[in-house]
Amino acid sequence: MATEMINRKRKADDEGGAKKKKRSKKAREDEGDLDVEAGLNRAFERMDGQLLADHIAQKVTRFGTDLSSVELSDLYISANAIKDTTSFQKPRNKDNLPEFLEEFSENPAKLSEAPKSKGSPHTLVVAGAGLRAADLVRSLRKFGTKNNSVAKLFAKHFKVEEQVSFLKKNRTGIAVGTPQRLVDLIENESLSLDSLKRIVVDASHIDQKKRGVVDMRETMMPLIKLLTRKELQDRYTAEEKHVDLIFY
Repeated sequence: MATEMINRKRKADDEGGAKKKKRSKKAREDEGDLDVEAGLNRAFERMDGQLLADHIAQKVTRFGTDLSSVELSDLYISANAIKDTTSFQKPRNKDNLPEFLEEFSENPAKLSEAPKSKGSPHTLVVAGAGLRAADLVRSLRKFGTKNNSVAKLFAKHFKVEEQVSFLKKNRTGIAVGTPQRLVDLIENESLSLDSLKRIVVDASHIDQKKRGVVDMRETMMPLIKLLTRKELQDRYTAEEKHVDLIFY
């Protein structure tokens, strides 16, 4: 009996050790994707719709501990709602964002045009912080024209009132913002989603602490609430007024 118990314990220890090794191997693989010098989490380069949907669901579960199971289910994004961009071979840094947008737009020339309605962009780019958003605005200036402003919709150095005034006065094709500020502008009806063709989440970028927009509760939860708004979620899979959901 004693020998049997020892054998069982040894087997359990072996299995536990194997699981720990597997977890540590996965941790090392994940760590290897984090290129702090380049400011990139390269794992997103390999994620198709299903992997992205699973990854986002894990983050929502992790940060949404105060939500009920029903509330969490309302924040789920299905795999078929996400556009597959794994064919893009270049690093997903700010300099390559214009080329990325052109590659995954049906008509790249229209990126330099703005819808006729003011404050109603065709492209929303969502970044995790104001400084990063400012960098992306500069990288997207090639699409800006006299009649197509690239809107700066983030909190750093800009008051909501200033952005409301800008959106009311200007036609804008591309708007770059942080999650909560974009939600605020949509909810006060300054930012219209009527002309929207695509949402691009700047997911690959990480800071010096190896954190991206989906890795922090203060950005992930506003982001998922933005992406799962009723007026958007139905359009990810619809033919009419379709919106591409893209993770860069």
